[in-house]
Amino acid sequence: MTEPLLVVGHGTVDERGVAQFHSFLERLRARLSAAGVDSAGGFIELSAPAVTESWAELAEKGHRRMAAVPLVLVAAGHGKGDIPAALEREVQRHPGTSYVFGRPLGPHPILLDLLAERIAEQVPREEWAETAVVLVGRGSTDPDANAEVCKVSRLLQETCGFETVETAYISLASPDVPGGLDRARRLGAKRVVVAPYFLFDGVLPQRVVTQALEFGKSAPELELHVAGYLGDCDALVDLVVERYHEALQGDIRMNCDTCAYRVLLPGFEDKLGAPQTPHHHPDDPTGHGHAHGHAHGHSIG
Repeated sequence: MTEPLLVVGHGTVDERGVAQFHSFLERLRARLSAAGVDSAGGFIELSAPAVTESWAELAEKGHRRMAAVPLVLVAAGHGKGDIPAALEREVQRHPGTSYVFGRPLGPHPILLDLLAERIAEQVPREEWAETAVVLVGRGSTDPDANAEVCKVSRLLQETCGFETVETAYISLASPDVPGGLDRARRLGAKRVVVAPYFLFDGVLPQRVVTQALEFGKSAPELELHVAGYLGDCDALVDLVVERYHEALQGDIRMNCDTCAYRVLLPGFEDKLGAPQTPHHHPDDPTGHGHAHGHAHGHSIG
């Protein structure tokens, strides 16, 4: 049997975000079913279905080896530890099963194109040379993950010709949204587009909008726009399918050189070699699982 695709998301308490995840799964399922590939999707916490249900669904169809793709943009704690730990727990629950693990979605030209499309919905491309962008990522305690967002910012500036692209984070890292906007203003920007680097709606993307609009009230001299998130679309399906085939072929190419779980980075000594445990999902039958080693995108099984 062809290995199925298991899409694993983090989860959100926002109903719109959950609905968009499911809508995306339906779009993905339509693509893969035409090629005779089964697929399922679940969350590690906060939202239904739990990943344990999705794993069981595929196992009941006779699948013994899954290709799991984390629906995350950067390899932070969820992609490096929480999701692999949750999947390893399913291997223990279903003896004889295994999985290969795909890499996170970004950075990728498809994502850059989607960001450009969302920005173009706010400001015409012919005005980009006089437009600053503040790209807002989720933020993490993992310095490698935060650096990946900076990389996307630079790629966006290099390929789109914006006046400048600044990076900000909505949580756990600095600068925050007001800080990123203030930096763009101090650099002389008159027109700024805030671009949330998020797949779907949720608490954090909504917070980006709120903070950006609040800053705009204190800076009436700025022409301020807020772009939409990346969203459920065919291009995102293309990218997830690409990551699926990479996982099956063993072509992961994940960067481990600056991962705090593998390399001793000053200020992050506590992360080196730290065990990873699954999140507690309210729909999981047993709750907390056992600790496991750091998987970081490599095959387990």
